[in-house]
Amino acid sequence: MAFIRKKRREQQLQLYSKERFSLLLLNLEEYYFEQHTANHIQHKGSQNERKIRGSLKICSKSVIFEPDATSQPIIKIPLRDCIKIGKHGENGATGHFAKAVSGGISLTFSQVYFIKEHNIVAPYKIERGTMEYVFELDVSGKVEGVVETLLQLHRASCLDKLGDQTAMITAILQSRLARTSFDKNRFQSVSEKLHMECKAEMVTPLVTNPGHVCITDTNLYFQPLNGYPKPMVQITLHDVRRIYKRRHGLMPLGLEVFCTEDDLCSDVYLKFYERQDRDDLYFYIATYLEHHVAERTAEGYTLQWQRGLLSNYQYLLHLNTLADRSCNDLSQYPVFPWVVGDYSSSELDLSNPGTFRDLSKPVGALNKERLERLLTRYQEMPEPKFMYGSHYSSPGYVLFYLVRIAPEYMLCLQNGRFDNADRMFNSIAETWKNCLDGATDFKELIPEFYGDDVSFLVNSLKLDLGKRQGGQMVDDVELPPWARMFHPLTYEGGVDLNSIEDPDEKVAMLTQILEFGQTPKQLFVTPHPRRITPKFKSLSQPSSYNASTADTPVSPGEESFEDLTEESRTLAWSNITRLQLHEQHKIHKEAVTGIAVSHSGSSVFTTSQDSTLKMFSKESKMLQRSISFSNMALSSCLLLPGDATVVSSSWDNNVYFYSIAFGRRQDTLMGHDDAVSKICWHDNRLYSASWDSTVKVWSGVPAEMPGSRRHQFDLLAELEHDVSVDTISLSAASTLLASGTREGTVTIWDLTAATVLHQIPCHSGTVCDTAFSPDSRHVLSAGEDGCLNVVDVQTGMLISSMTSEEPQRCFLWDGNSVLSGSQSGELLVWDLLGGKIRERIQGHTGAVTCMWMNDQCSSVITGGEDRQIMFWKLQY
Repeated sequence: MAFIRKKRREQQLQLYSKERFSLLLLNLEEYYFEQHTANHIQHKGSQNERKIRGSLKICSKSVIFEPDATSQPIIKIPLRDCIKIGKHGENGATGHFAKAVSGGISLTFSQVYFIKEHNIVAPYKIERGTMEYVFELDVSGKVEGVVETLLQLHRASCLDKLGDQTAMITAILQSRLARTSFDKNRFQSVSEKLHMECKAEMVTPLVTNPGHVCITDTNLYFQPLNGYPKPMVQITLHDVRRIYKRRHGLMPLGLEVFCTEDDLCSDVYLKFYERQDRDDLYFYIATYLEHHVAERTAEGYTLQWQRGLLSNYQYLLHLNTLADRSCNDLSQYPVFPWVVGDYSSSELDLSNPGTFRDLSKPVGALNKERLERLLTRYQEMPEPKFMYGSHYSSPGYVLFYLVRIAPEYMLCLQNGRFDNADRMFNSIAETWKNCLDGATDFKELIPEFYGDDVSFLVNSLKLDLGKRQGGQMVDDVELPPWARMFHPLTYEGGVDLNSIEDPDEKVAMLTQILEFGQTPKQLFVTPHPRRITPKFKSLSQPSSYNASTADTPVSPGEESFEDLTEESRTLAWSNITRLQLHEQHKIHKEAVTGIAVSHSGSSVFTTSQDSTLKMFSKESKMLQRSISFSNMALSSCLLLPGDATVVSSSWDNNVYFYSIAFGRRQDTLMGHDDAVSKICWHDNRLYSASWDSTVKVWSGVPAEMPGSRRHQFDLLAELEHDVSVDTISLSAASTLLASGTREGTVTIWDLTAATVLHQIPCHSGTVCDTAFSPDSRHVLSAGEDGCLNVVDVQTGMLISSMTSEEPQRCFLWDGNSVLSGSQSGELLVWDLLGGKIRERIQGHTGAVTCMWMNDQCSSVITGGEDRQIMFWKLQY
């Protein structure tokens, strides 16, 4: 999971650099300083003299030569094992070679490592004995400087105390950083403004890479001192979703930046030399995020988990993140618990409590006898006392599980060797048994055990991991009897045939694939949503539909609509293509933005960008009232239950309440910092969306008499977004809310907890309109991009998308068919199940901006940019 994705990212970077070299070839806490194009001179002076082309890399504790030819091994010479370092031909360094070699560096040493011969990942080969290697730099003028650097690093490596070695290498590193600065030519734009520059190290598993951090008004940059693995890492601040302060080595010096909401793998992890630099950078990024939300608390995640908004897996990932655990730091890798305790049965009985591990106790306390021994030892131990002699998570334990997909990390951690074959991760059952009974083994699991990528259990790289005492080779991990997995060859991507060079092996592999059968390609990565087609009860069945239960997912055997009204609606929608224009009236001076109709249908209220609220009589076909609250446009309107009050939202940031009976404004809600774009009402609660990037939920009943004291509205919840909110809609029971933003994101909110259920970036422009299906199982959205998208509420999956040649500004739908108003003024009838437009109906001379439909779905009113309202009727 997390580590696997991280590993693939690094492999992509290596493809970018076309190198076999990686920082994992260095020792722990070693730095890579610089590289030089060079030749390795072999058998100098003999008839077999040979030059091997490659790159000479100067590191803080070693010299590494990477040949261009992958058949040649990478050479690593530890500086502590060097006997002589000098320019070739000087100071007794085999002077008889001096004339023949210009720009040569001579190293005499007692030990050398050979790595990745033929580009095969395997334990390092070691050769001991006094040897001399000569490296010829392409630029001979750099030889003297390189030799001086090597002599300085050699002195540091030969100091007796490790602390003295570290201090001297740190001083060399800081000197190099001080002599360089961030290259401003790397800015993405010449107009970028520099805010801050400082020194830091980029943290990846087991290694850190020093360089310069730079932050501007639009980007965060990291430039490695050595230019590896690429000259610069750049993150656009606009893409940043989360930032966390981290402890690194138990010091408050880390900062992790994420451009995703839920991924455990960050985009960059930085370790600073000064805490103030870390805090300043955090402040700059947090300030840039206009509506930056503080890091969530464990209690907040617990509440979401209790309410079923987070899965166990998501919950544990969030807790790991809050606890400073990161896939970039193997000493703080995410921890997941052993859950199942039965690894011997052929069938897993999930109804038996004994099948599961007791999660109320740590691993070390699961075995009562072992716990008693540990307690006895603890009581007899002098201060400082401790219960467990090893941790439940460590770099060694993480790589114990992941060695098959991350062998280079294990070789880095263990000085070029794999662990003893009998101590490897050979069997899940054996590992669980050892964690229960072993005297010093208390390790938990890692997220990969609960992800969907099982490649860490398979030796797909065909690594030589050694032979066990019984004679069998270490290969794939042995699974429990109840874990029936198809063979990996049956899965797409299970084997890369192009990477197999042996033709006989390739033919045998292909034959096995063809004969064994193949697992179908995986089409869905989330639980499959329920069917979109609603079912109806017969007319003879009694009506029992209750709006309060509309948000409850309907099981396959139940029906969504149950009364006669629903039957009439179904009939109406089946004939929606027969919609005909009945009459039209131009009553505004600008585009119509909202329509509300009294329960009797006699009065029609409309709002407009001309800043007026109009009351139109359908019976007399006359304009009865025109009200203006301010000189700013009105954006939407609705009638409160009882038809006594009209509520209008305005671009002047306010919501106005107008008394029909008394003909005057009775209340004003000043609730936003920018234009109010849409309002909804249900059960004495007002929902207001705004360009200030919020949706607010208000409780309160407006004053009944215009002369009485105005009511104080109470703010119940504030649903924060990243950008302006242009539209909202409520589910039938008003327990769910869908919002659409200017950047094309549809967010589904749980109003009972004021939390996000799903956030779906499904449009490439502004979301113009959203609405729940009658059974609240789906959300439909229309956008400036011309798309109509259907999202499953339960899973957040985009299950349908249809495109037209122009934006659809508003719509009505019954869960199967859609009536939309287009930019050109046409009304379009869409068949969602058939994925096509069934009918185009000529309407307005400008965009259709708003729509209303009666309960029986037999009458429709539309408003447009042509300042008209049009009355439509179904003709059966």
